[in-house]
Amino acid sequence: MQAKDSNPPDGGYGWVVVVSAFTVMGLTAAVLKTFGLFFVEIQQHFDELASTTSWITSVTIAIFHLGAPVASSLCVWYTHRAVVITGGLLAFSGMALGFLGLNMVWMYATTGFLQGLGISFSWTPAISIVSHYFSKKRALANAIASAGECAFAFTFGPFFQWLISQYGWKGALLIIGGIQLNICVCGVLMRPLASSCLLEASNSETETPPGNGASGIDKDDESPITHKTFNWMLVRRPEFVLYAIFGILAAMSFFVPPLFLVPLSYSLGIDESWTASLLSILAMVDFAGRLLCGWYANLHVTKTVHLLTMTITLISTSLMLLPLANNYLSLAIFTGFYGFFFGTTVAVHITVLADVVGMPDFDSALGLFMLIRSTGGFLGPPLAGLIVDMAGDYRAGFYMAGATLVLSAGFLVTLDQLQQRKERGSQTNTKPEKSTLPYPSLHLLKLQ
Repeated sequence: MQAKDSNPPDGGYGWVVVVSAFTVMGLTAAVLKTFGLFFVEIQQHFDELASTTSWITSVTIAIFHLGAPVASSLCVWYTHRAVVITGGLLAFSGMALGFLGLNMVWMYATTGFLQGLGISFSWTPAISIVSHYFSKKRALANAIASAGECAFAFTFGPFFQWLISQYGWKGALLIIGGIQLNICVCGVLMRPLASSCLLEASNSETETPPGNGASGIDKDDESPITHKTFNWMLVRRPEFVLYAIFGILAAMSFFVPPLFLVPLSYSLGIDESWTASLLSILAMVDFAGRLLCGWYANLHVTKTVHLLTMTITLISTSLMLLPLANNYLSLAIFTGFYGFFFGTTVAVHITVLADVVGMPDFDSALGLFMLIRSTGGFLGPPLAGLIVDMAGDYRAGFYMAGATLVLSAGFLVTLDQLQQRKERGSQTNTKPEKSTLPYPSLHLLKLQ
């Protein structure tokens, strides 16, 4: 009974959790990804520079990451369900207050800070609880859950463009905030895994004679989820540090293309309706990349860190080629390549983190990883915006993103080398020593 309960179900109600996480990803990350549609509108309304306006997205991304360890800690002390519901309410508040649009500082505080905190409190526990429900199928489950970002972004692109044209960017923010309240519904569906174990244990109490340790089973079942503390000492592990540095550099790049893709298309003279379709193309191929890579990773043919290194190399190549586009067709093609390889990257990077630290420390690692990665997400968009302002061309931002990703791949290679060295060392230490008996003894007897 105990062994059964302590293992992840790898199915059953876990698929309901995956669908809920799928929706949460769509209502958080997809909104952040398509926020570039508001970039030009807000910039023109307040008559600000691109670097100044990009701080809205930068604050959102930074708080999204900074709030991750807080969300992880709250999941340890309370439940994933409670934190997700809180996140939904915060996300709604950020968009609803952003509707007022008082000034740029107000936008930083509402659609930046509150929205970022809401996304963090929703995204972090949603992706975490999926990993708790699955073990053998973890890569596939994470890929399906993360694909919600793409599925929603596919429709959010033209839908948000229509909302802006009909109700203005302020009215669109208010409506989007109302839609994000559905995060709370998804949170209700995220049943804590420990509760199901305790329920089974209590049911078995009627079949277990008194004194056989029914209460002990309750304690053991509850411990994997509820009796935990946040492990800050992960920062002392070289493998985690290397992966965190990779995360910083990757975050500096990941949020730049969606932010500047729309302004780049405008600078090429592409119509607004066609520009919105670029975001749909991006979401569609991103969706395909996540599912395909998740399925492939689930086959366990290639080591996940090798797969991630390969996808990072391909996405950086795509970003370097994307600025070469000079019309809608070429821009759509390069956007498709970028989106597909981005999807394959996102599909496995959480699984790699779980492989690096192990599941007992996964909640803590996820929170710390997001916290450390926040520096990249915070600096990336403003740095790209500054480069764009200096160069006078949105293409410069894409070159910066591609170069940073190339650098991040180097840390993945170093991480893999370190893991291989430790594996070889552990194999050497556990290799049985040559026995001196009985043959050497027999040899001595013959000599005598």
